[in-house]
Amino acid sequence: MPPVSERSSTPTLRRFRNIVRIGPVRVASAYDQRGREKHTAVCTAPRCDFSADYTTRAAAELAARTHRCPVR
Repeated sequence: MPPVSERSSTPTLRRFRNIVRIGPVRVASAYDQRGREKHTAVCTAPRCDFSADYTTRAAAELAARTHRCPVR
């Protein structure tokens, strides 16, 4: 393992696949830095800061279906 000073400080970009839109929420799958599959749910509505990573696709899709944007 390289010394701390030689490690990259920028995060690795994920390549998302299997993207589905459920209302304003997008659900996608990707592999994390350790090679594990992760599923992400992100709300695309203006001023909504909802996003979360899940270990199963079913959990991410359930979060997308039940998400309600906060009233501002």
